[in-house]
Amino acid sequence: MTDQWVRLELDVAAFDAPRFEQYLTRCQAAGIRLTTLAELGDTPEHRRALYELNKECSADIPERGEFYSYEEYAERRFASAGYDPRGVVVALDGDVWIGMAATSVHEDFLFNEMTGVRAAYRGRGIAIAMKTWGLRFAREYGAPRVRTFHHPANANAIAMNRRMGFVDAGNLDG
Repeated sequence: MTDQWVRLELDVAAFDAPRFEQYLTRCQAAGIRLTTLAELGDTPEHRRALYELNKECSADIPERGEFYSYEEYAERRFASAGYDPRGVVVALDGDVWIGMAATSVHEDFLFNEMTGVRAAYRGRGIAIAMKTWGLRFAREYGAPRVRTFHHPANANAIAMNRRMGFVDAGNLDG
């Protein structure tokens, strides 16, 4: 993968949540429910469903390569010190898992690991709704900022984050 990642950061206190409430309302009106893995239950079955959704949504990331096995994913995601099921937003259409926004906890920031929506549901603002919902966790947790990075060819994700107030952060060490 490239070493020219686009590194972005959001000041949680400066996030204009009311501006993005329309995305939450639109999802609700369309019958799409947003919740967290903690609210659903952090069960083996739900972890497997999250893995399958993450694998499917990650297939579109430029230069992603082969996705992790479930065992590797579980080690990287669920066994990580930064894992908190309250930071994993899931979008549901009935019982179908259609989107996810996973955030991990670090010493002085949260890291948006992955935001993805199944192809058939894209273009409806679901990703922005999930990220907006996830920023509630950031505020409750007391995180001053959320960081993320993207392959430079992932123009849609970069544009979405910038629209939400993420700014270029340069080198995101620590």
